[in-house]
Amino acid sequence: MIFETFSDRLIPELKQRSSAFDDLLVDTAQFTNRTRRELREGRDKLLERNSCKPAVAEALIEEIKALESSDELEHYLEALCEVFGVDQEFHSEQTLILRPSEHMLTGHFPYVSEEGTTVTFSREKALAREDMAFLTWEHPMILEAMDMVHSTELGNAAIGTIKLKGVAPGTMLLEALYTVNCVAPKILQVERFLPLSPIRLLVDARGKNMAELVPHERLNTLIEKVKKHTALAIIKQVRAEVEAKMLLAASQAEEQLQTILSEAEADMRSSLGSELRRMQALREVNPSIRQEELDHLDYRIEECAIHIQHANLQLQALRLIITT
Repeated sequence: MIFETFSDRLIPELKQRSSAFDDLLVDTAQFTNRTRRELREGRDKLLERNSCKPAVAEALIEEIKALESSDELEHYLEALCEVFGVDQEFHSEQTLILRPSEHMLTGHFPYVSEEGTTVTFSREKALAREDMAFLTWEHPMILEAMDMVHSTELGNAAIGTIKLKGVAPGTMLLEALYTVNCVAPKILQVERFLPLSPIRLLVDARGKNMAELVPHERLNTLIEKVKKHTALAIIKQVRAEVEAKMLLAASQAEEQLQTILSEAEADMRSSLGSELRRMQALREVNPSIRQEELDHLDYRIEECAIHIQHANLQLQALRLIITT
């Protein structure tokens, strides 16, 4: 910038110095000092100070490394392929070849071509081999496959038997899983304040919720599978009782939902409210903070509150359990 300002005067002086050279030095020095002062005063020191927090950054980096070194995603994809009927072929360590099969439950599995798709869970391999897709939890294949599981009825109902001391044989328990469904624009990020974990209920014959007494993981270790033809026969006989228990479970889940939504709204107002107050205080000393930013944050708070209040429950899964 300095050169562009003084080039017309500087270039002739380089060829042959004149009496105006000393004046050029003075003018250049003054312009340089003035420019440096303007740049220094124009810095947003608060922004610079908060642009990078090494401790937070290091924690995030370690979390990313831990996620990438875990084999949880690989096991999850293998289970998905087994359920949907996608063929898996071992290629090399942390690498699979996925191909559609004649036994697929759906006519399409996301991002798996007819010729086959090679996927890897190793970042190093993916960087070296452009023909391999690098899978993470955010990859479109995984996200769309999750959406297929979430949006279809595949695997959302089951039946099993269990032996419980003190519970008469033939007693029915109904395990129900609900999620909070909030339809809102993504820009509001309402999901930040709503729980991701489902609401779980385990209703007994009297309508009592035994979810805390019998955790889901413990139940999985005790329950035994029922053959398909036996399950169909049982369901026909107990259909009315199951529907009655579903109504009881839905009623109890609605009660829990109101508490969840109240806590979510309070959390949202606390989080975004403190941000709004911070911005208001900052604007008093920093004119670069625009009123439009404050108005947008205030609007976002009210919009989030409206969408949270209108959230509802969505039944995700049912499991009928009969004691033997």
